[in-house]
Amino acid sequence: MLRAGALAALALPIGLGVAACGEGYADGPDPLVPLAEQAKADAAAADEAAKAAPEQAALAQQVATARRAHATALQSEIDRQNQPKGGPGAIPHSGKGMAGLKERLAASRRQAADLVPGLPAYRAGLVASVAAGCAALQRISDQLGLGEDVSIDPAKAPKPPAEAGDAVQEALAAEHAAVWVYGLVTAFLPDGYRASATDGAADHRARRDACERMLASAGVSAKPAKPAYVTPKPVTDGKSAMAVVATAEADVATAWRGVVERTDDRGLRAFAALALTGSARRGTRWRIAAGEQPSAPALPGTPQS
Repeated sequence: MLRAGALAALALPIGLGVAACGEGYADGPDPLVPLAEQAKADAAAADEAAKAAPEQAALAQQVATARRAHATALQSEIDRQNQPKGGPGAIPHSGKGMAGLKERLAASRRQAADLVPGLPAYRAGLVASVAAGCAALQRISDQLGLGEDVSIDPAKAPKPPAEAGDAVQEALAAEHAAVWVYGLVTAFLPDGYRASATDGAADHRARRDACERMLASAGVSAKPAKPAYVTPKPVTDGKSAMAVVATAEADVATAWRGVVERTDDRGLRAFAALALTGSARRGTRWRIAAGEQPSAPALPGTPQS
């Protein structure tokens, strides 16, 4: 199974929990401050873009809402940690309108992703979600740049340290379920979506294989897929098929954020952050197709209550 309330295995459920531990006081400038300032500046720029081009206001407001959510989440963690607030602020941007937002999202994605490997565990998960959120926003329109999808090579999967074994098993369980879902929906999707489904299934098979390789390299037996899974709602047509794929991608993102938060190994964190971002971007495409709002959740991978 993945997270409670979404896809559940027909066999005995396996709970997914994401560890979030508090960190001690640090006396250097808080590295999250520039991210929060950037998110606030991006939200303000998106508000201005919406006013300047009413025909694109809905798109710009999606960016504003998500980046404001990023700022709020980051500021909450900054306040909790209570480190000195010095350091650089937002990155200067000269672009205006939708072109400016395209530039901002690309820069903000890189800014967050670059911090993930070296942060304390909980902060790494939060910032990886911010980076994935920016990447998902890029995917909602050609005007925002689309961004880049990164394929995962199972042969390059890192060896996980002992403390990350359970998290990798949970990511494997999520990948097993996603592969099953893509197989389920094939018969219900319109012809125009078959190629996307084929690509999605291949991506999740590669990640599944990567998880199995990682566990084998650590001397751990990989748990097999369940025979079948229960979807949140019955799949009866194209829309319900698209919606359940979006749910599967959200669950996979949650599992990979769990990996980010439960290891200090830089290689495994980077691998997990790429997988989180990949599911955030792919899930955005399926949410758009299913007519779900928001098209791009602000913080992909955040555990649901």
